[in-house]
Amino acid sequence: MGNSKPDGRNRREIQIGQEVAIVRKNDQRSGNLTEGIVQRILTKSPNHPHGIKVQLTSGEVGRVQNILS
Repeated sequence: MGNSKPDGRNRREIQIGQEVAIVRKNDQRSGNLTEGIVQRILTKSPNHPHGIKVQLTSGEVGRVQNILS
């Protein structure tokens, strides 16, 4: 495992209530990130190459790119 910082690809690194930056489906081409607080973790598998899909408290859904808190 090494000392890689969490990048949102492993489900166990993400907790409800955490502040994250996600990329929404319609922002994937532009790469625009949306910051918010995790309300639900939607990805069931332990990891995902494009980031774990979450729903923010704002209702927006996207894949985690960065864990901020």
